[in-house]
This record gives sequence, structure tokens and C-alpha cells, in this order.
Amino acid sequence: MTGGFVGEDQDTAPTTALSALVARVAALADRLDVPHTEVFGTARLSAASGVPEPVVKALLSGRPAGEPDVQTRFVQRLDLLRRTRLKPNGRKYTQQEIADGAGMSRQQAGALINGDRRPTMEHCDAIQRFFRVHAGFLTAEDPEALAHVLRHTEQELLQSLADRERKAAAAADDPLERLLQDHGVRGIAWRAAQLPTDQHRDKVAEWLDMLLESVQRPKA
Repeated sequence: MTGGFVGEDQDTAPTTALSALVARVAALADRLDVPHTEVFGTARLSAASGVPEPVVKALLSGRPAGEPDVQTRFVQRLDLLRRTRLKPNGRKYTQQEIADGAGMSRQQAGALINGDRRPTMEHCDAIQRFFRVHAGFLTAEDPEALAHVLRHTEQELLQSLADRERKAAAAADDPLERLLQDHGVRGIAWRAAQLPTDQHRDKVAEWLDMLLESVQRPKA
């Protein structure tokens, strides 16, 4: 594997496009009552995208940010992979293990890890396969790398919203389900389930019978 990395695209992803994606994800999270800290947690987004956390914060706030040099990005993201994609025993993969898994010499792996050698497309593909990350993880510009993760989040939220609306439509067609939702029956049952014994639950049923009798008793 020889030669330098193929020239990267000079057209950066527009900040406005990323901001629009962030706004869509925020709106979906609000509809589903999902906390913004869950979908926009910078540590999670950084680990998933390979973008340094300070850059994630800047991009989420709408500010242009990111490392313009592809080799520097490669080194940053390879370092992140070694810190976050660990072996089953919780330890980092060694240079030799990465070299063996990616089909290169230990010297090549060491030079790439230390930033002493410019990566080729073949290097990137082999290392991405070894760490089981998507194509482009090691080289995509920071805004696009973050957008890739947020688009995945958007799809998950859209699926959750579709599932919720499907269940709501089914409930509207089911008289029993509608009764359970409209009259808080599930809440009463859940509270009764927290009681320690059947005797306690029988007492709740007695109280409900007494209450029902009192409200249904004809007025004099």
C-alpha cells in the first residue's frame, strides 16, 4: 500500500444544513418527550462520530468548527477509536494487534498512529473494518461526521414517533384500550401493583366498590 491520500473534497458541509438537522432532531425529541441531554450529549456524539467534544459543542451551537487537515483528523479519530473501542478485557488494542487486523506491518501502524505517515484510502478502509466503523469514519470532515450520527438519531426518533402514532391509532379503534387510557385505569392498576400483598389489593377493590356505590346512589 503506497501513495498519499486522495485529495479531500474542498467543499465543507454548510453549517446551515447541520443547523437544520439539529433543529429537526430537537423537534422530534420534544414531541417524544426525550431529553435533549440524551440526543445531544456531546460525549456520546463525539464517541460515535470521532469529532472532538469541543468541536461537537461548537457545531451544535451553529458555529463553524472542525479540523481542516485530513491527516490530523485521521490521527485524532484513530486515537479516539483506540480509547473508546476496547478489547473485551477493557484494554486498548496494541499497535501489533491493529497491524495484524488491518493487514499491515507494525511499523506502518505505528507511523499512522503517531501521524508520521499520511494514510492511504487502503489504510483507512482496513482500519475502519478492524474497528467495525462505517466507511469515511476516519476522514470525513467534522460537520459531515457529526451529521452522519445525527441523521441516524433522526431516523430512530422518526421510527419511535411512527410506532407511537400506530399504537394510538390502534387504541382509538379498541374500546377497551380507549377506556383504559381515557379513565386512568392503568395508573390505578399500577399503584395497586405496588402494594405488598393481595390483601392490600383486595382492600383497594373494596374502597373502589364503596366509592362507586356512593357516586351512583340516587339523590333523595
